Amino acid sequence: MTPPQRVLVVRQDAAGDMLLAGPCVRAVAAGAGSVTVLAGPRGRAAADLLPGVDAVLERAAPWIEPVPGPVDRREVDDAVAELTVGRFDVALVLTSFHQSPLPAALLLRAAGVPWIGAACEDYPGSLLDLRHPPEHHLPEPERMLSLADAAGFPRPTGDDGRLTVRRPLPETGVRTGPPGYVVLHPGASVPARRPSERRSAEHVRALADAGYRVVVTGGPDERAAATRIAGEHATVVAGDLDLPELAAVLDGARVVVAPNTGPAHLAAAVGTPVVSLFAPVVPAHRWQPYGVPSVLLGDQHAPCRDTRATTCPVPGHPCLDGVAGADVVAAVRGLTHDDPDPYRGRHGRPSIGGFR
Repeated sequence: MTPPQRVLVVRQDAAGDMLLAGPCVRAVAAGAGSVTVLAGPRGRAAADLLPGVDAVLERAAPWIEPVPGPVDRREVDDAVAELTVGRFDVALVLTSFHQSPLPAALLLRAAGVPWIGAACEDYPGSLLDLRHPPEHHLPEPERMLSLADAAGFPRPTGDDGRLTVRRPLPETGVRTGPPGYVVLHPGASVPARRPSERRSAEHVRALADAGYRVVVTGGPDERAAATRIAGEHATVVAGDLDLPELAAVLDGARVVVAPNTGPAHLAAAVGTPVVSLFAPVVPAHRWQPYGVPSVLLGDQHAPCRDTRATTCPVPGHPCLDGVAGADVVAAVRGLTHDDPDPYRGRHGRPSIGGFR
């Protein structure tokens, strides 16, 4: 393969998935003339934050969106036309382990892209030039880096392979107060991946009682819940932050407490340690915060393990609601070195995600 000039990187799911693709994008950018990212609507803002990206295209993929619309022939034709105009020399299709790269590869072939690579278990026919093994044992950023390397884009010298974002970030201190607070982000895209409001409120109270200044974050549809969870114990900045502003809030935190959700990966991308309230519906070794000090809380051997359930199938949601406020305080103390003894609680273990 001759050195490519125009490379398209496809990642059409959520913001956290896009942030995890950052090291792969940087590797591609080091060996390409230009890098365009094809994002879905949920990942577009994260794509704009990635170093190495020259342009972003946005298009929803009905084979990836959690609530997809019907397949529309006109939208398919528009997608092929837009990709054709891009005149891409190479495309890499990045997917999670439960997604197929082949629908995107078909559109790219129809658009005349001459070389396409993806991690794929299924027989690709003439849709892929590189059929890379999925490598399920690797953390997601390393799995995508492996694809880039196989496609001729090795990680550049001096790049540590961690997540990162474009800087400078906006100023948000007027909303949070000075840096040094603990962020608690209680929400996640599906109920199975987040603690109950009652338990999250207990986590806030425990942190405040332990002397930490707590900031509660959330999306536009989570402000009411965040306000209830914060009570009189925390500052609420949910509902009115764009993604760069949320990155700035997380950047000012000593520690972020969050379930398996995009803001946990955004915290890792700004270098902030994470207490990860991780429901085992997907494997933690692939999706826990990557490249920063972290503590994994939650029963990783619960009956919901590896089910990809969106609603907890076990009464009482024990994998996450079994994590008490004292567990969260101990984990935060371990990461901030307020406690001389590293956290070794029954519900969690310290690690540096992806570098164990």
